[in-house]
Amino acid sequence: MYYRTYSDYLKTKYGEKVYKLPVNLPISCPNRMNGNQGCSFCADVGTGFEAMSSGMSVTEQLNKTKEKISRRYKAKKFIAYFQNYTNTFMSLERFRAYITEAAKVEDIVEISISTRPDCIKKEYLDFLKQIRREYQIEIHFELGLQTVNYHTLKNINRGHGLAEFIQAVMQVQAYGFSTCAHMILNLPGDTLEDAVEGAKILSALRVDVVKLHSLYIPKNSQLYTQYNDGTITLCSKEEYLERLTEFLAYLSPEIVVERLFSRVPEEYSEFSNWGTSWWKLRDEFEEWMEKKNYRQGCRFHYLNGAALDRWELE
Repeated sequence: MYYRTYSDYLKTKYGEKVYKLPVNLPISCPNRMNGNQGCSFCADVGTGFEAMSSGMSVTEQLNKTKEKISRRYKAKKFIAYFQNYTNTFMSLERFRAYITEAAKVEDIVEISISTRPDCIKKEYLDFLKQIRREYQIEIHFELGLQTVNYHTLKNINRGHGLAEFIQAVMQVQAYGFSTCAHMILNLPGDTLEDAVEGAKILSALRVDVVKLHSLYIPKNSQLYTQYNDGTITLCSKEEYLERLTEFLAYLSPEIVVERLFSRVPEEYSEFSNWGTSWWKLRDEFEEWMEKKNYRQGCRFHYLNGAALDRWELE
């Protein structure tokens, strides 16, 4: 295997295959307040393409999706995945209600909360600690970083820097909750060196999971306008595969890889995966890894005083 897969990780952790159930809440994002348009790669619908209507209760969304997946895959264990927008961007009272509702749904073994690194507070973490203890449910945080290049973070109107991400990871880890970092390896302005440095930083922080995205351009987004007027250019498919393979080579072999490419319905995007299906990209990626004789972590030798190991010191 070329990398440590998320499905195998969950199977080892829970003893059987586990499925994510997306939950869509009627919320927004601090980066969309006061007339701000949000991140340049974000569309009006956020990322909840597969989720149900936010007008449905958490219980109804989870049970309806669970029923469908159970019937198809004979699944018995599930993750309640609070996916769209920023799922800690609400009052603590509302947050308590939504999370508690999910925790009470049968066969939920984990609650996964997708949010921004600048939206983590102690009070919310204290509550989640109580939920874990009371319901014996694991807590997992998915944090959007996207890139470690602070120039790019500013250019895509991300609204936070690298420091906020580092602090958020340390905050969450202090409670014993697992962490996932979202990364886009082909943002305009980023290079191969940014991808490698991203792998190094995530490895040093010891995040548990990385979710990689190939940039897609949603219609009605800021990037859509910039792409069509020629303000930005995107790297080639071959360059993305180069960045992806080098990222994985420098990534700690202990970190789980949940995704390699974005998956988005065609009708929502102006550009996605160079017009290639994700499974064909996966096959090409494996060819690159084989050609380079790479496996995840094969270049993971830069931490823990690595310079001392290169010299015979007296």
